[in-house]
Amino acid sequence: MIKHLSFLSLLVFLLAACSYTMKIQDGEMAVDRKQYAVAVTMLKKEYSKADTRVEKGKIAYLLGTAYDGLNQGADAISWYKTAYDNQYGMDALRNYAQALKQAGEYREAAQVYKELGLEIGSPYEYRKEIRACETAAEWSEEQRNEFEVEALPSNSSASDYAPVLYGQEELIITSDRAAATGDESYNWTGEAFSDFFVVNLASNTVEPLQLGLNTEDNEGTLSFNKDQSQVFFTRCNAPKGEDAFCKIMVSNKITDGAYGPATPLPFQEAGVNYMHPAMGPDGKTLYFSSNHPDGWGGFDIYSTVFENGQWSEPKILSRSVNTEADEQFPTFDQDTMYFASSGHTGMGGLDVFRTYPLASGNWAPPINLKTPINSGGDDFGFVIDRRTKTNQGDVVATGYFTSRRGEMGGDDIYRFTQKVLPPEPEPDTSVPIVYKNTLDVYVVEKIYQDPSNPNSSVLGKKPLPGASLKIQLGREERTVEVNEEGKISLNIQDNSLYAFFASKAGYLNNDGKFSSIGLPEDPRNPEQLYEVEIVLEKIFLNREIVLENIYYDFDESFIREDAKPTLDALADILEKNPAIRIQLGSHTDCRGGDQYNESLSQRRAQAAVDYLINQKSIDASRLAALGYGESQPANDCLCSRCSEDDHQENRRTTFKILE
Repeated sequence: MIKHLSFLSLLVFLLAACSYTMKIQDGEMAVDRKQYAVAVTMLKKEYSKADTRVEKGKIAYLLGTAYDGLNQGADAISWYKTAYDNQYGMDALRNYAQALKQAGEYREAAQVYKELGLEIGSPYEYRKEIRACETAAEWSEEQRNEFEVEALPSNSSASDYAPVLYGQEELIITSDRAAATGDESYNWTGEAFSDFFVVNLASNTVEPLQLGLNTEDNEGTLSFNKDQSQVFFTRCNAPKGEDAFCKIMVSNKITDGAYGPATPLPFQEAGVNYMHPAMGPDGKTLYFSSNHPDGWGGFDIYSTVFENGQWSEPKILSRSVNTEADEQFPTFDQDTMYFASSGHTGMGGLDVFRTYPLASGNWAPPINLKTPINSGGDDFGFVIDRRTKTNQGDVVATGYFTSRRGEMGGDDIYRFTQKVLPPEPEPDTSVPIVYKNTLDVYVVEKIYQDPSNPNSSVLGKKPLPGASLKIQLGREERTVEVNEEGKISLNIQDNSLYAFFASKAGYLNNDGKFSSIGLPEDPRNPEQLYEVEIVLEKIFLNREIVLENIYYDFDESFIREDAKPTLDALADILEKNPAIRIQLGSHTDCRGGDQYNESLSQRRAQAAVDYLINQKSIDASRLAALGYGESQPANDCLCSRCSEDDHQENRRTTFKILE
């Protein structure tokens, strides 16, 4: 389904669905397989039988995770709190704080985030979350009468989201209610897969959309062109043996009641997700959300133009819109764009913002619609309904949006009415506005659960005082030392590219960058603060560090496509640290003979080294390969009793810094 619950999580589920077909044996496995509805039933039984606090804490944490996956916030809060009280640790406390924030309990969430910072020994780690909670608390306490909202009576117990105006008194929505196409249920939620449905606003009836778009895959977030001769929508599926990705599809009208076969738009790249299409007011520019690796981070909003019979290469919208987090669900009311963001200052999860294009080509600073449109949960899919003129006294507009604020925590469609407010006072133009952009660059290191073990859990990050920072702006270059907060503040120039290179003895060098191109100028807030964080990894000499996501086919040693990003990242470390020499190691599980495993692991380690030499141009003298076979298991289980997870833990590729 392409409900908001899915954005990143759906992709993980679909990937898991391709890989795991075994029967669910316990609640932990159900959570791992993203079958949350199944997990809740199993975990409650397991919790009632648990004997120790440690066991209860783990099961309670899994129940919190399952209820989080089901978007049932109140239950998630309760179980995360129970997990922490039963010694589960900081993961439970962190998720407890996040669940409180999503429930709109901002003051309580801020206090828990402060406790988290104290527990890990770094108030730095949660400063943004604390600041956001305090701002959201102030907003939630404002007396605002601009909007009135009410849930539509047509909402179901499943998820209903992403409303689109249709006809004269109808909406097209995306829903995973039972009438969706396909016989199978979605074990994540216990509901069906998502399809398009039509809501009749006069009768409050809901029927499947009869335009030939619904399939047994997940469809959602639809947008028509101006004359409705074309329809654009998102489709996510998981072909057998392949990874799952979401694509934007286009379908042409063939009759008044049907559209032809849908095809993906041509510019979409493999391994990238494209979602939430919205036709712009000019009728030829399509806006959408994508997690393209060249973006600002997370999901960003892009645009593409249809000219001369083809779609242009997508362009990312400016930094005034996109952040390092997620920007999704663009919609338009004339030239005003509404979108959802988790990166701009908000009230929790996704919030709805509005912006508009400037003559300069940039976008105006986004404005948070605040309460009651936004809440502690996810709020998105905002559309204004101008099909009929409002004639209700002080009502100036009506419309619809999606929110996850109900007691059950699912996505529902809400109707809003917007009322006239006294005009805001005009800014004082007699005094020239002086705009100032400040950039805080932080150099930090990771906090490991076991400070001597780089393979242990990362609890957070803390400032690294005394680190050296090289700053490059065009041809200008200077080197400074960060202060006790691990920070240096810069007054940044407009429309410039900044490059940073951080270093400190005993740590791996790393770099960062910042672009001030397209930063907004907001007369209400002429002084803006931005941040860049550069993480330096501590050097653990002669200590093996596990490289995640490097897998090999059975009895093979060639480098698979899904392993290349990890090796590319390792090559990047080597390029930034030309003085280090490393060993790549490969380990097998205990199955197979000693000689066979040793030979196989040596071939695999050498294949990784060869990739770095031949594909990334790393000097061979800086690399060594060693196959350990089964001689150094990470999990020293009895071979005949090792679980598949135990075997997977033992099958690993590592690197260690030799000098």
